[in-house]
Amino acid sequence: MTTFRRDIQIVMLTMVAVVLFAGAALCPASAQTRYESVYNGHRIIYPESSIPWPGRHHTNYFFVDSDQPQPNPDPGDETPGSLACVYKLVTGPTGCPIATSITVPTGGIGAIAIVDAGYYPTAQSDLDAFDTYFGIPATTITQVWPGPIRPPVYQDWEVEEALDIEWAHAMAPHAKLFLVVSALCQTQQCATDPTWQAVQLAGYLVAHNGGGVVSMSFGDAEISQETSFDQYFTYPGVVYFAAAGDSGLGVSIYPGASPNVVAVGGTYFNRDSNGNFTYEQYYTGGGGGDISPYESRPSYQNGIARIVGNYRGYPDVASDFCCTAIYLNGGWGSVGGTSWSSPTFAGIVNAAGGRQQSSLAQLTKMYNELASPIVYHADFNDITTGDPRCKVGWDLCTGLGSPKTYAGK
Repeated sequence: MTTFRRDIQIVMLTMVAVVLFAGAALCPASAQTRYESVYNGHRIIYPESSIPWPGRHHTNYFFVDSDQPQPNPDPGDETPGSLACVYKLVTGPTGCPIATSITVPTGGIGAIAIVDAGYYPTAQSDLDAFDTYFGIPATTITQVWPGPIRPPVYQDWEVEEALDIEWAHAMAPHAKLFLVVSALCQTQQCATDPTWQAVQLAGYLVAHNGGGVVSMSFGDAEISQETSFDQYFTYPGVVYFAAAGDSGLGVSIYPGASPNVVAVGGTYFNRDSNGNFTYEQYYTGGGGGDISPYESRPSYQNGIARIVGNYRGYPDVASDFCCTAIYLNGGWGSVGGTSWSSPTFAGIVNAAGGRQQSSLAQLTKMYNELASPIVYHADFNDITTGDPRCKVGWDLCTGLGSPKTYAGK
């Protein structure tokens, strides 16, 4: 995949109906509505599950160029080794070229729980194949669900699940790994798919397996009732992360807007003609930064009150948004979105080993870095390009910025 230019926002061109055939695509084998756009000559394909509908949580990923499985990863897709090299989580070659950045993280403590919708029958074999290809230590994934009935399979969500577990594990391979799934809500009125019961189960599992993180890549537009849901992200010993949304299709905010959740926005790695990393910038349209109309400003954002006023601003941090490889059902796909950013940052925080006892403690620790510019710039990549809103320090583009080493995480 060639390098994208970052100064052009994703433009929605058309909405099309397509029929995808079983075994031939990473998307569901049925007629469905999806969005397509063109970004600097590349097809950006949003599956049905990533199209926002009021009252229905949706995924935050898109396909790049094709939704058909490939025998090998695209050579232009970022890998666990290249991302870890750029973020200085490992020692890698100068310029962190994708092809030769093969050293991967080895850390991880306690547990990571991923919350998604639908049973994922090939979760273990897909993770094994991903791990083998990139040289990541293997692990056993435990897939659970609230209640006695196993949820059905949702093929769009399998892509989300593969992305979430493969990248959370890649960043923290020694953490225990849980995939907590639930059935989708069948109406557009309940705003509970995946269910809050699944979120509660995820928190319980992490807390009772040494503490750690929960990552949620789903989201929906904010509603006035959301403050009553904030309680679900407070299990002691657990830090919660959520995708800040892919605003090329409309902003998906909650649960990222919750003051009890670390909201993760999106960036992009620019590379030169030799494949060397040059700089990171905000991915315009990725992360949907804004100020909540419902959530009051949390204490950790008092230092940026001049920007956010009396309400919660987001995102808090950011990570690479496009593009990477996933392995699913015998083939490779090229994807992007804050659905990648959230599990990646969650895994990095887990591997950092800080063992914060809540999202409030984690966010307070990170925001406190702003008080010391030297420490802040040593621990975060302050992203100041890609959009007029991108400023020095915290901003509505990427929050505090992307990770630089494990310090401050």
